[in-house]
Amino acid sequence: GVGRCVALRLAERGHRLALVGRTHGKLDAVARELRSLRPEVDLEVVVADLSDPGETAGVVPRVIARFGRLDALVNAAGIAPLAPIAKTDLALLERCFATNTFAPALLIAAAWPIMSRQRGGCIVNISTIGTSDPFPGFFAYAASKSALDSFTRSIANEGRRAKIRGFTINPGAIETPLLRANFPEKVIPPEKAMPPDRVAEVVVDCIEGRREADLGGTIPLPSP
Repeated sequence: GVGRCVALRLAERGHRLALVGRTHGKLDAVARELRSLRPEVDLEVVVADLSDPGETAGVVPRVIARFGRLDALVNAAGIAPLAPIAKTDLALLERCFATNTFAPALLIAAAWPIMSRQRGGCIVNISTIGTSDPFPGFFAYAASKSALDSFTRSIANEGRRAKIRGFTINPGAIETPLLRANFPEKVIPPEKAMPPDRVAEVVVDCIEGRREADLGGTIPLPSP
């Protein structure tokens, strides 16, 4: 989805990339696509289940061992189980917060000292417009993503001296498998969902310094 599109856009622009995800086959497919687009791309594939703090802890050290630095972190991983408030239990909350809240927080914390030493870096969090207008059934999901909005404000405050920049993007419906796992086309027609590349375009603009007016805040991207 969004992560793949971000990787494609950054590869086109000459960035070195680390792809992180829990499914080896999907990562390899994106890696092949990137190499067909740009054969000289400098690329690392990191298989890690970000819902597991132990696996998350190994991501940044692996990237540093490969590239020696870390200039941008894009927190695009997420899960969105659909459940009404009355059906929300501890297991559902733990699933949502492990991937949507704790994993980004741990990655940001691991990247922080590296970016501080470099005197610069950019962190982009992919949240949801549901943090301010949650769709019914997104009680746990919206709350777990709301933390990203707060993380970005903290990044802006603490990162000012070290020149670490932070942004949160809050998109509406995105045409991805995650969307279709919850909503058939009769509920959210394709024309009411944005392509994932629309989000990727904004991510790259944040990284490359074209959205500085949005520094430390949220960037809403409503559905069409």
